[in-house]
Amino acid sequence: MIQLAALDMAGTTINESGAVYRALRTAVERNGVAVAEADLQTWMGTDKREAIDALVRLGGGTPTPELVEESYQAFRAYLREAYRTTPPQAIPGVEDALAELRRRGIKVALTTGFSDDVALPLLASLGWSTGEGGNLDAVVTSDEVPRGRPAPYMIHRAMEKTGVIDTRRVLTAGDTVVDVQAGANAGAGVVVGVLTGELDRADFDGQPHTYVLAGVADLVGLAETQPS
Repeated sequence: MIQLAALDMAGTTINESGAVYRALRTAVERNGVAVAEADLQTWMGTDKREAIDALVRLGGGTPTPELVEESYQAFRAYLREAYRTTPPQAIPGVEDALAELRRRGIKVALTTGFSDDVALPLLASLGWSTGEGGNLDAVVTSDEVPRGRPAPYMIHRAMEKTGVIDTRRVLTAGDTVVDVQAGANAGAGVVVGVLTGELDRADFDGQPHTYVLAGVADLVGLAETQPS
């Protein structure tokens, strides 16, 4: 059966009203470059500094280290204000699903393209935490690994933190294309795309996945999946 569920944060387990999309676009376009919707979709879910670098380049700009860092700080400021005015909430059914997975002995880890200075306050605002009395077994942020999605490193880091050694017994879920690509690159036994973000079912066509589900609330039914 599955031993670890490694789940994305924004758009997958947490509803933040599209603030990340808007913050990323704003942070890049402040440099006088245009962001194509398709490019924005491609780079959502990745490390945000990497995303800014790529989107500036795709828009015809020159992403110097100084420009990327300034843009990242603008991204953080926009996101902080967006979260202040519209606080993020757990996606309906997610908290019950996490509790049920853990009740069945499945570790639950969150992975995110946010750095810890963005991710951890967001989780704290929801009352989510690891450790005794918490509802999570691990959290992996982008600054813990050498590369973000679609590289597999955050999922492998979650395995390391939770003591899971067989990638076939890992289930991953996320709302972006790079989420499912990362799951496949990690060798996860079950790779799930969810429809609680900005993508629809057709957006996952041609991408490596085992299932496309309405949301994380539907993952419990996969808990007894046997590795191939």
